[in-house]
Amino acid sequence: MTTLDSIDVFDQERYLDGPPYGDFALLRAQAPVYRNADPEVPQGHWAITRHADVVAIARQPELFSSERKGSQPQEFDEVAIEVQRRMMIHQDPPRHTRVRGLVNRGFTPRAVQQLRPRIAAECEQIVEKALALGEFDLVPTVAAELPLIVIAELMGIPRSDRHKIFEWSRAIAGQTDHENGGAEATRQAVVNMSGYGSELGEARRRCPMDDTVTRMVKADDKGNQLTDEEFQAFFILMTVAGNETTRYSIAGGVEAFAQFPDQWARLRADPGLARSAAEEILRWVSPTKVFRRTATADTELGGQLIREGDKVMAHLVSANRDETVFTDPDRFDIGRDPNPHVSFGGGGPHFCIGKHLAVTEIEIMFQTLAEKLGSIEITGPAPRLRSYQFTGITELPVRVVPA
Repeated sequence: MTTLDSIDVFDQERYLDGPPYGDFALLRAQAPVYRNADPEVPQGHWAITRHADVVAIARQPELFSSERKGSQPQEFDEVAIEVQRRMMIHQDPPRHTRVRGLVNRGFTPRAVQQLRPRIAAECEQIVEKALALGEFDLVPTVAAELPLIVIAELMGIPRSDRHKIFEWSRAIAGQTDHENGGAEATRQAVVNMSGYGSELGEARRRCPMDDTVTRMVKADDKGNQLTDEEFQAFFILMTVAGNETTRYSIAGGVEAFAQFPDQWARLRADPGLARSAAEEILRWVSPTKVFRRTATADTELGGQLIREGDKVMAHLVSANRDETVFTDPDRFDIGRDPNPHVSFGGGGPHFCIGKHLAVTEIEIMFQTLAEKLGSIEITGPAPRLRSYQFTGITELPVRVVPA
């Protein structure tokens, strides 16, 4: 029997077979603000597991800072943190407000809507190629292809370079997985991607085009514009987030449909459910499991006194299974309504800028799969990234049958 004393939701090994949902359920019920052990912080950190508390943290940057120690679970020295602060996710208002206002111009719902025909055409091609194979690893063949193509299109990356971006992105997202190169591979990938982003931004400044990168690097109507370092940081953020989380969601969605064949039959009967299915996939998978904040003042949360400077870890993956918010949360339900999942951060200033794009990609991909495939069978093990930060299936062998 699991007891509070035995729980450590910061232990990467506990995530190799999927998140420890039983541990999170026990914490939500008995210790929703829990002092968890932390190998890098002697006094440990606060593990926040309830939906309402995760949302409260996300929406109060004045109390829970992204900038003081960054938003990553790991500890970094001040030199590394200062470099990270060039990136939006490691900033607080007003610095964050300025940068987000400048990059928002390229990621409006209208801009994403204009991409729908292209996304649909790419999904069609990807699924047709997969059908011709019959048996394949779904991760590189289907799940990785679409976000790579879309990000390449959006960010002005030539098709010939997209798999280079994929490898760098994978190294950055896998920074806590020692089997995938660990911290050294991450550092090198950041250097490579920064250089690539710098060249891309400079090229658009010299020769503007009608694309997202040009809109981001040019000055706004008040003369404000991103510095080269700010653009490099955003380029890394968008390419990594746009690739990794969407890939994880597509692979995790296929796994969920295999576990709940009634929901696959439901989607095939009504492909119009693809939009709500995309939202449910994001809740179910929780591609980003956790974000970190640092308390800026003494405050109370869930009956616990949190001191200024304390490390606070908000577990999105737990909040997305909160039984006080979601009816039957351990059931995959593609018609779930309402579905206030926090997979994009729980609101507040750091609400994911790429939400519309991610949901649209997942929606169209599963609409296409439902129309073209009669069945998808998982034929072997589905290993996961060793990470408490990202939910990532690294391989998913499948057999497909045409509709």
